[in-house]
Amino acid sequence: MRVLDVLKSPLWAAELATGAKSFRHNPILGSKRLNEKGLHLKRALLAERMSDWRRRRMEKLVSPEDRAQYAQDGFIRRSQVLDPEEISGLREEVENTRFEAYDFRQGNAVTRFIPLPPEVLRALPHLRRFVTGDLFQNSLKYVASTTADPIVFLHVVLTDPTAGEVDPQTNFHSDTFHATAKAWFFLYDVPLAEGPFTYVPGSHRLTQERQAWELAESISAAHSADGHHALGSFRVNGDQLQTLGLREPVSFDVPGNTLVVADTHGFHARGKSERPSVRVGVYGSLRRNPYLPFTGFDPLMLPGVQGRQAQLHMGEIQLKAKLFKRRPSHTHVGKIRLRDPSPI
Repeated sequence: MRVLDVLKSPLWAAELATGAKSFRHNPILGSKRLNEKGLHLKRALLAERMSDWRRRRMEKLVSPEDRAQYAQDGFIRRSQVLDPEEISGLREEVENTRFEAYDFRQGNAVTRFIPLPPEVLRALPHLRRFVTGDLFQNSLKYVASTTADPIVFLHVVLTDPTAGEVDPQTNFHSDTFHATAKAWFFLYDVPLAEGPFTYVPGSHRLTQERQAWELAESISAAHSADGHHALGSFRVNGDQLQTLGLREPVSFDVPGNTLVVADTHGFHARGKSERPSVRVGVYGSLRRNPYLPFTGFDPLMLPGVQGRQAQLHMGEIQLKAKLFKRRPSHTHVGKIRLRDPSPI
């Protein structure tokens, strides 16, 4: 063992009590011997018990119908969220505003992330009411089992199936080993042919079959040829889904004005688009330490910081790229309108 490894050992051990998930970068998390004894599985089971315990204390945030749908399926779906006047006003704001944007390319898809800090939302009352409203905020918090401040973007997915390699997000996967929430409020219709979000209902729970699968995958994950898998975002193929006894995937080819909030510990994917497409929505993401015994006390909700998670996230990406003299994963494209030409 190198001297540096000895010095890092306490840090690697401390990560066991956090949401750290990389089998490749942490030799304790990636240890074949420890995972054969159930290290990864025990972390996942404890995280599930803690999230269930926190969520029971947050039941008033969502309706009984939404709680029942999440418990059964792992997602909450709401149609006709806004009245006609409100959704029309929101669409008009989005279409006619110039936003600061960042592009992230994966295969034949480009995801455009547009941060929505308070100073941007201040001039967009329809968008602000939705982003700060109880339905969007509380659904995210309930599914993630934490009353923390979510990261929120205006989110544009541009796909051209004829351009470049296959988008890796079209492979079914779990984001991490514990409950984590992602939300999409689709502003416009999402046709089936344009690769809608797809989710395997019930896959958010650690059934006996899922536990056996997680145990088996954890033993070899550190040396997986799939980089995402080795970093703790497990990939799963169709044959494996069948052996896990799960229901058929659900595709969210939905009309505009639909909200979907999903626990992305469950298996999900971006559907494969059959034609060039553009999908526009409000995107939220919320993930915190899965072992915390409380639902609140989020320092990112302090005045001056709250609502700026997306802005801070993009700043961190750009800063790390400069410090380590590498190309940033997200390309800053400046102020643009949604109608500007596609980067594909």
